[in-house]
Amino acid sequence: MWRVTHFAFAVLAVMLSGLMAYADDTRTRAFDSRVGALKVHPSGADMLPPVVRLGSGRSIEVSFDMIGDDRQYLRYTLVHCNADWQPDALVGSEYLDGFNDAEVEDWAFSGATTVPYVHYRIVIPDGNMNPLLSGNYLLKVYEDGKPDDILLQARFAIEEGAVGISAKVSGVTDIDYMQAHQQLEISVDGGDMLNMEDINNRLIVKVRQNGREDDIRTLQRPQYVDGRGSNGGVCAHYTHMRPLIFSAGNEYRRFETVSVDHPNMGVAEVVYADPYYHFRLTDDSPRREYTYDRTQQGRYRVREINAAEPELDADYVVVHFTLAMPELADSEIYIDGDLANRRLDATSRMHYDNDAGVYRHAMLLKQGSYNYQYVVVPRGQSSGLTAPVEGNFAQTADEYRIDVYYRAPGSRYDRLLGSSTVMSIQ
Repeated sequence: MWRVTHFAFAVLAVMLSGLMAYADDTRTRAFDSRVGALKVHPSGADMLPPVVRLGSGRSIEVSFDMIGDDRQYLRYTLVHCNADWQPDALVGSEYLDGFNDAEVEDWAFSGATTVPYVHYRIVIPDGNMNPLLSGNYLLKVYEDGKPDDILLQARFAIEEGAVGISAKVSGVTDIDYMQAHQQLEISVDGGDMLNMEDINNRLIVKVRQNGREDDIRTLQRPQYVDGRGSNGGVCAHYTHMRPLIFSAGNEYRRFETVSVDHPNMGVAEVVYADPYYHFRLTDDSPRREYTYDRTQQGRYRVREINAAEPELDADYVVVHFTLAMPELADSEIYIDGDLANRRLDATSRMHYDNDAGVYRHAMLLKQGSYNYQYVVVPRGQSSGLTAPVEGNFAQTADEYRIDVYYRAPGSRYDRLLGSSTVMSIQ
């Protein structure tokens, strides 16, 4: 029988303590160890990027739990950010209709779970605040009367649909031919909105792969511009550019913790050790070939096999990851995915067990269906590499999100003219 070791609890403690370390970072994250299952997505579409169109009637949903028996009186505010996700010079009255401070009114207690929690939900726009401008937004949540002690923050974007974005992804790249990379070609149709000066010098194009925040590519200028845009306008083309070549990676790994009664996909064993159920995942190892699958590019969905309301009836369990491989010198291994809000820090860092010759980590997660992968970060770097553990294979189904920003002359903020998502495999 597998035993829950003191080592696992120590790892969990490190994970929770690490939540307070990045107060100046605007990435989606929790700063309080009581916060769990933080998700950001368009309402009714939890497997899509957190982007909606201005004036479309679509909304962004931010949901999370606070572990414990008592309801907390919470409030939230919105900060408008530039293309680099740093707060800009605008004040709330310029980008919001309504007061920029509101109570979190949608909440409910968990059901008959071993770990009690309160579930909260915020929808933007709502009756309290409605964004007036496109661009990047950072939502911050805090306890009533403590606006300087942020419990969590969440990124989302509002785009205008003002430009046309077309893109294609190919395994035939300027580096190799159908081997380890994928390359994008992007065109931005400015129509009659943008002139030649605008489209040459005032657009900022951001590209990210599979929702990852550690490797966002920025394009300041197109390779060339022509007059083939709609309505006789101009069109910017981004082709054969080194920043548009990405390591292809591999399909995400998967596991399910939907039942505490028996192991499900990717789970080797389930045991109870007060106060948690513990799920030991099947041991992982480095992959040297492509693994065919169709996953959700690192996302997850809260699920409990018998739950009528999974958001309230799913329990919190400790998930134990094991990666069997020799220790890497001068590098750290992290678990990447929405399960860790894409943080490459103490919350997701693997620890090497010298006695067993494996990497281990434990995470407190809400029951559900999860995607994840392992990335390696060499010392002194901030971006994760898929090659050492997952491998890189051109046939991988990767998702690319393309955001096109524009700052007009004399303006004080970056408009998000358009946002589009393209898959490498259709």
